[in-house]
Amino acid sequence: MSSQDFDVTAFDTHLAHREKRKLKVLVSRVDGLAMILCALIGFDTFGKLTSEGAAAVTWLIFMGLVFFVPYALLCAELGTAFPAQGGPYVWVKLAFGRFVAALTALLYWISNPLWLGGALTITAVAAVDSFFAPLGPLGRYVFALAFIWTGVAATVFTFRVGRVVLLVGAWVRVVLIGFFTLTALLYAARHGVHGVGTGAFAPSMGSFVATTPILFFALVGFELPSEASEEMLDVRGDVPVNVVRGALSTIVLYGVPILAVLLVLPPRQLTSLGGFLNAVKLIFTVYGGHATAAGSSLTGAGLILGDLAAVGFILTLLSSGVSWIMGANRGWAVAALDGAAPRSFGVISERYGTPLAVDLVAGVVATLTMFAAYWLSHGNAAKYFSVVLGVAISTSALAYLAIFPALTKLRYSHAHVHRPFRIAGGKAVVWLVSAVTTAWALVCTVGLLWPGVGSSPADASLPTGWAGQRWRFEATQAVPLILTLVLGVLWYAQGTPTRRAARAALESGVA
Repeated sequence: MSSQDFDVTAFDTHLAHREKRKLKVLVSRVDGLAMILCALIGFDTFGKLTSEGAAAVTWLIFMGLVFFVPYALLCAELGTAFPAQGGPYVWVKLAFGRFVAALTALLYWISNPLWLGGALTITAVAAVDSFFAPLGPLGRYVFALAFIWTGVAATVFTFRVGRVVLLVGAWVRVVLIGFFTLTALLYAARHGVHGVGTGAFAPSMGSFVATTPILFFALVGFELPSEASEEMLDVRGDVPVNVVRGALSTIVLYGVPILAVLLVLPPRQLTSLGGFLNAVKLIFTVYGGHATAAGSSLTGAGLILGDLAAVGFILTLLSSGVSWIMGANRGWAVAALDGAAPRSFGVISERYGTPLAVDLVAGVVATLTMFAAYWLSHGNAAKYFSVVLGVAISTSALAYLAIFPALTKLRYSHAHVHRPFRIAGGKAVVWLVSAVTTAWALVCTVGLLWPGVGSSPADASLPTGWAGQRWRFEATQAVPLILTLVLGVLWYAQGTPTRRAARAALESGVA
């Protein structure tokens, strides 16, 4: 059978044809790379990784080889072979059907407002508390709402606005990590390093269980530009190039600061929430300030540079949320246009070319997450951080359990489709790539839903603030997941009129 390009228009419903005409083709190669960098290099997970010690570096290298590489290849092939708006939703639908794709798109989408309203917001609040002034109960809510809705606004307006946030976020990452690393070297030259013994890098089952779910979440995001495939100027040329560039950049921009934090920060300051912030305050004392047993205090140039670093840190958090929500919202809108969700979610703004309804709903979900998490944790930031980060990662990982196997299924069911980028080695390698990436998604899911599984005692792996509260913690993870799946079934039922109209149009021969 001769190969042919995938026909995007043949896939669309009549409703999708109508709404997609409002899309604006603006996404360049640079924009796609910025989206990947903002998605993959998230500072909210640095503290959690460094709190696990030097073994996190070992697992980072290991996962870089046995997960990151095959995952990048998978996204490069699927993104260029099936360049349709809503990428992962389309891949899963073609492979496993509309219902599986609907649940996948919902899990993928909802993990992002949960993350924005949860881990990203509380980390931004912690940065303000640490570097500027304690916000207080009311101030924290005000700042959290401003942070969330600034991110939502960037996704609502045309991509010309959203891309500014992504480009600024990408450059701030490079500058902040570069300056942080340079300062760490200056600090080491003046004060020496805390030092990490060779034995500390030794992997263990406990560090595997605690670290790999966070690393999985930190290393995914290559498929995000494919969510906006039909807004890209050159999707088939840009996707593989950006995957390679994003992979190389991520390895450097993630590994260097994690190692620097481990070298300069005393173990007592390696906390899941404040690890990177504590490291900044300590090493920036070389410009002005002093360190004590209780913490670090910045003065003069150290205070100014520290405040600038804190602002940059908050901007990176914001751009991370914008990148993910910008992509995931487009995927969920495509699902609605295909009859996998209520039709209203698929409405695209004539003026901005963005899925306005989904953008606003994402903001509401993020806001409710912030209020609910504060209420459940009684204002305890560390508890709040653990709960919402766990829910965000587990829902995301569940979505990948369908996305990753789609590669192999489509090699058989759509073998005739031309693949501008094709994983070498034949179907045996394709099977291996799908199996390895799916296995990591499964490990991540189980590790998040039941922390400490496979280690002894398992309860020792419960997140900060949850010691002795196993079942209460499990409820905070299981209940949102169950509610999400129930909501997915209900929303799928509400998409019935769209599916019925699409069948009727197909039977009558209407495009």
